Amino acid sequence: MHRFSMRRFVGLVAATTVLVGTVGAGAGAQENIRIGVTFPVLDQFLQTVETGMQTKAAEIGGVELVVVSAEEDTTTQLGQVENFIVDEVDAIVIIPVDTDAAGPMTEAAQGANIPIVYVNRVPSDLPADGSVPYVGSDSLFAGTVEMEMLAELAGNEGNVVILVGDPANEAAVQRTQGCKNVIDQHEGLVLTKEQSGNWRRDEGLAIMENWIQSGDQIDIVCANNDEMALGAIEALRENDLLDSVIVGGVDATVDAIAAMDAGDLEVTVFQNADAQGGGGIQAAVELVNGEAVTGIQDNGWIDVPYEPVSPANVDDYRR
Repeated sequence: MHRFSMRRFVGLVAATTVLVGTVGAGAGAQENIRIGVTFPVLDQFLQTVETGMQTKAAEIGGVELVVVSAEEDTTTQLGQVENFIVDEVDAIVIIPVDTDAAGPMTEAAQGANIPIVYVNRVPSDLPADGSVPYVGSDSLFAGTVEMEMLAELAGNEGNVVILVGDPANEAAVQRTQGCKNVIDQHEGLVLTKEQSGNWRRDEGLAIMENWIQSGDQIDIVCANNDEMALGAIEALRENDLLDSVIVGGVDATVDAIAAMDAGDLEVTVFQNADAQGGGGIQAAVELVNGEAVTGIQDNGWIDVPYEPVSPANVDDYRR
């Protein structure tokens, strides 16, 4: 088993973490590549992305990851990127807090001639020339396939509510749009409510409690991620409504799979966090070495496909 050293330091965030990939000595091992990685927050899903990064760094060998969390603050994240530049890292990998505000980070890194890679959340202004790779998945597909499965389970009829992630994130916008596109295709489906829960379980719970108190009938919950879906499930259970409402999410987290096993969550969509994280580090190392980026498309994307998960195939997604 590869081991990683960890220490805490005081910086732009009260407690951030440095994780260093084990240096390998095998053929093709890289020499002293330092990659700064900034996360918006380290929730259950993004911790899995981080694990994928660590695994890839250890696999390549000679790669050191400096991992920090911006705690959902755009200004903090920009400051972290600027600190990476001052520290003269070899590459920077970013999961942006706000996909509409990534431009200054891109400009700062490019101005310092430091390769930059985005992971999981695609910036709205990703350079069209492919010079800045994005490793992630098509969120419109995730929302579409989630709602298609929910609609089929409901017989294409019912009142639908949408739990939206952070509206500043491309993933929230696109997953919500995918859900709405399917609703629009069926006369029997009616969108009655939508609200941002910022990807958080506690906010999903609070929002669902408020919706229940309104007295309006809810038949289907299309949540942008599993965390908000799990919060909704808790609220529905507390109000003895879970048996009459179909709930879906996205990510296929460990907790979501457990909820599916319990019969509480009917639908989720697997987002390959390991592949996204590992792909981001692979792309960064290739850029540092002046190599062609593996799997990159003309638009700069390295696609990691989503996969629909239901009780019929849930065994394939246990971790």
